[in-house]
Amino acid sequence: MAFGLVALLLVSSGGAAWATQTPPQATAGHGAKKGTRSAPQDPHRTASDDDDSDQTDGSDEDDNNQVDAAAFESNAEQPKNYSVGTGSAQSLMKWTPPTIPDIDQYTEAAAMKRLKRTPLGHVHVGSMLEQPQFRNFMGRDERMREWAKRQSSMPQVIYVGGGYVTPREMARALPKQYFAETEPGVFVARLPIDVLPGATLHIGDDVKDFRLSLDRGAFIVNEGNLFVSRSRLEGWNEAKKEPSIFEDEKEFRPFVVSWGGSETYFIHSTIAHLGYAASKAYGISISQYSPSVAPIMKKPPPTGWLINSEFFDNWYGFYCYEAEDMAIVGNVYHDNIKYGIDPHDRSKRLLIARNTVYDTRIKHGIIVSREVNESWIVENTSHNNGLSGIVADRSSMHNVIALNKTYRNNSDGITIYESPNTVIWRNLVTANQRHGIRVRNSIDVQLRDNVAVGNTLSGIYGHIENLSDTGRNLKLDPFHPIISMTVVGGKLVSNGSGPITIDQPLSLEVYNVDLREPRRELGIHFTGVLGTYQEKVLDIMVRQKLPVVVKPETLSVSSTDK
Repeated sequence: MAFGLVALLLVSSGGAAWATQTPPQATAGHGAKKGTRSAPQDPHRTASDDDDSDQTDGSDEDDNNQVDAAAFESNAEQPKNYSVGTGSAQSLMKWTPPTIPDIDQYTEAAAMKRLKRTPLGHVHVGSMLEQPQFRNFMGRDERMREWAKRQSSMPQVIYVGGGYVTPREMARALPKQYFAETEPGVFVARLPIDVLPGATLHIGDDVKDFRLSLDRGAFIVNEGNLFVSRSRLEGWNEAKKEPSIFEDEKEFRPFVVSWGGSETYFIHSTIAHLGYAASKAYGISISQYSPSVAPIMKKPPPTGWLINSEFFDNWYGFYCYEAEDMAIVGNVYHDNIKYGIDPHDRSKRLLIARNTVYDTRIKHGIIVSREVNESWIVENTSHNNGLSGIVADRSSMHNVIALNKTYRNNSDGITIYESPNTVIWRNLVTANQRHGIRVRNSIDVQLRDNVAVGNTLSGIYGHIENLSDTGRNLKLDPFHPIISMTVVGGKLVSNGSGPITIDQPLSLEVYNVDLREPRRELGIHFTGVLGTYQEKVLDIMVRQKLPVVVKPETLSVSSTDK
């Protein structure tokens, strides 16, 4: 049944909670696994919530050039006196590094084994309202009117059903005003396409370019299986005979959305000129159905692989919502508009690995936001982005950020906002315009063997902040103004505001960190709590070569200096 399009206007998201969860486990079966997924039953997910009512990433209130110290200096209730003492080197060194999932399993050959070429499918053109649920497609943003205007009729859809279908077969079956091969290997879709459950649309290497007509309001809804392999998929302006290059976030551009129960595979392909600022129309979106539709559809979370492909000039390079076991591996994301890679609400067990993300115009290169848990961000390079290189945000927990390179970003190299139990391991963060690594309102953050060099402000910066007056939806995105972190190993070299800055920590442990400040005539200089007790801190770290433990003075440590 063709329910998919209705969900575009009935999207929602639930609240967040800092609950104890199982940390990510590396398994050979990570990725889209048939027959093992089940629809989530999230107590925070309600039909009244709207997932596009709060699509910011939590950093908006911080994206300015104000002195960061103001955040913690304004909170008078926080402790003012701290105890500085020594900890156990042996216990700190017992830490077991995470085992990275097998990234090499995500190959073209492995992906193509998932493609079923039988039975053969069929296509037909039908009304967007041929199912009762499509009547809801006249949502508050009046997209139904938009598509009716572009089609000059009541909106119609190309339905792909029954099995395996290719663009060439679509061109043979459909009138040219709906779908046509305009030159050898170049196809133009002039209506939306709905890949129905059980069907597969395969855009393969015999397709030079698969174009979604901007003029006619074309887009792809995937409820079954979508494969794009060694091809090109893009938005196309037929009137100008050129790609639908981004101009205005409010102006329609073609897009792809894959709903619950679907699988999506992009393999050695180019995806470009898609998306605008309308819910689930961001470019490439992998999303569960909205709470009002999900109980009817009863579909498991969507999944898929995006491997060795190029994504550019999309509103979002990638977006997902309640997706599971996604593999985003070996891609290049450049010149996307708002975000490069943006997994969102309650997605989990994602592998984001070996991607290169750069020149994101507005915000972050890579961000996981709002309860994106048990995921891996590893071996990526993220540079020259509008804000941070890599971000974990809004109660995203038990994630591993490891072996990445982030440099020359306009904000931080790595940013952790309200996301406890995060492992930040063996990353290189250099020449970022703000901090190398920044941690806000998060506890149990492990920073191990990272190298932060030549960042404008601190190599590592930890702070708390009261977000109550920022316009934040505290039901969806709660926060706790506490911070604790462990910093072991690595190098902090020539960072403008010093190697480590933290104030008002619940707990801070620092051990075996190589501190170098060759640009400073007076040598190493700490700020925040470490600056207050600098002589004691350096004595423990440099002369005694022991871990430094900093806690509020009401909490005991092995030895103290007041």
